[in-house]
Amino acid sequence: MRDTSTPQPRDGDVVLGEDWVAPETSAATELRDGRARRGLMSLRASPLARKIITFNLIALNVLVAGILYLNSTRESLAVQRLSALVAQAELVADVLEAQLPVGAPVSLATGDGANVPDTLQSLDLRVGHQVYVFDAAEVLIAQSEGTLAPLANQTTETENVAVLTDGLSWVWHQISRPFSGGDATPPAAIEDQLRPLVARSLAGDTQISENLTIAGGAMFSVVTPIEHDGSAVGVIALTSKSGEIDALVRGERERVLQMFVIATLVSIGLSLVLASTIANPLADLAAAAELGRDKNARKVNPGRIRIPDLTARPDEIGRLSGALRGMIAALYNRIDGNEQFAADVAHEIKNPLASLRSAVGTLRMIKRDDQREKLLDVIDHDVRRLDRLVSDISNASRLDSELVKEEEEPFDLLKMIGNLGQYLGEDARGKGIEFITDLPAHPIEVQGLEARLAQVFVNLITNAISFCEDGDAIRVWARKRENRVLVVVEDTGPGIPDQALTKIFKRFYSQRPEEHFGNNSGLGLAISKQIVEAHGGVIWAENIRPTDADITSEPLGARFVVGLPV
Repeated sequence: MRDTSTPQPRDGDVVLGEDWVAPETSAATELRDGRARRGLMSLRASPLARKIITFNLIALNVLVAGILYLNSTRESLAVQRLSALVAQAELVADVLEAQLPVGAPVSLATGDGANVPDTLQSLDLRVGHQVYVFDAAEVLIAQSEGTLAPLANQTTETENVAVLTDGLSWVWHQISRPFSGGDATPPAAIEDQLRPLVARSLAGDTQISENLTIAGGAMFSVVTPIEHDGSAVGVIALTSKSGEIDALVRGERERVLQMFVIATLVSIGLSLVLASTIANPLADLAAAAELGRDKNARKVNPGRIRIPDLTARPDEIGRLSGALRGMIAALYNRIDGNEQFAADVAHEIKNPLASLRSAVGTLRMIKRDDQREKLLDVIDHDVRRLDRLVSDISNASRLDSELVKEEEEPFDLLKMIGNLGQYLGEDARGKGIEFITDLPAHPIEVQGLEARLAQVFVNLITNAISFCEDGDAIRVWARKRENRVLVVVEDTGPGIPDQALTKIFKRFYSQRPEEHFGNNSGLGLAISKQIVEAHGGVIWAENIRPTDADITSEPLGARFVVGLPV
């Protein structure tokens, strides 16, 4: 019979395990050119890169919005400024109270007891601060404005340029303008806005307000009474610089927005780097898979698909690359195996067909009946041989799909072998062959397809019976070894020729005597090997020799060993 070997690689391919080096193809050139043209800007076309950047910026924007919304800077600054204003107003009131005579009537409007204008002029107040003095009748009798230059740090805080804050304010103003109620009413004079506070302060309490507004912005005000002999003879009203607190808050928000811009740029940069480490390898894997077909997807690309080797990456992309490479290697191995199998089938079928054609042609010319009977026997033998060959080929071709579709279940391996021994042992004993089974007393459970594994042991036992003669013996035994079980079928037949030990599991290989020619297709052991390996096991054959030290001694028989996981 024909000796089949491992499918040879196609011309131009060097197969090395699961990897291979393909010849130069347009597909490989196109993939390399695409990588060479790739840059950070090419990520614009990547939906995954856009999603990464978008989600990172959304999180950053939510964080900054929360900081701005929950920022307590304005409140803390307002408390500090109001406390300072209260202290200053009470100090000015104490200065005026110190000038009032004890036990004499006092009139601030006429200057009896205190010179209010001169006192106010002598006060050192910062620019923007204003002092108002009202008498008991709520009449403004004097006012003064600070002339002292502001401190250096205050100048920096209040006169800084807030480009981002002002820009956002302008945008918000433009957006909200259509929804506003028209031009706002101009604010009233400061003294008019202070009068409600003056009335309440004359009752003896210090009043504060954050709601005073002028054209320059909002301001704080403190109104405290001027007391004489236990009663209020007037009030001191002190106002802060307009827009002072808003300017400070504006500076704080500007710094937050500046950090936001920097964080946004850093986030975009890191997102691009992250996207390139994720999107680019995935794009390479997708491009390699897509290059298996041309751009209109109507015909297969002549070159083999080559998946980039990214298995060095310790992440899911590395796993995906390894899985795709393994899948592609298995696919091409299957394709090569199918092509080789088809070639072998064609070769095996040609032999009986050639014999049939020759016999039929000769039959037309033969006149003697005895010769015609011999030719008819040859034709019958070849027809049965073809029928057996086609049946075995059909079983072998369906085996892969059936092994995948059928559900594995646990079963008692020893019980199955015992049943086979009882059935096949009768055939062996009918030919004068002693049949011995040596199985452990305790069950051994394995996970698999019982019917398929039974097919393996039927093949091994029937092979042993076919090679044995009257007076020979067959022994089937099993032993459990840690996480595996070994099932051995051995006989005292002629053994296996040394040159055939590496070939007997090949498809269509048969090493049998001449009288058995055509009775076997040579697929039985190949099918058995495929079933055992599909269950994660191993199968091998060896000769039984008198001593392992002398490998040239005549074999005492053959031994087939099947190892299965338990």
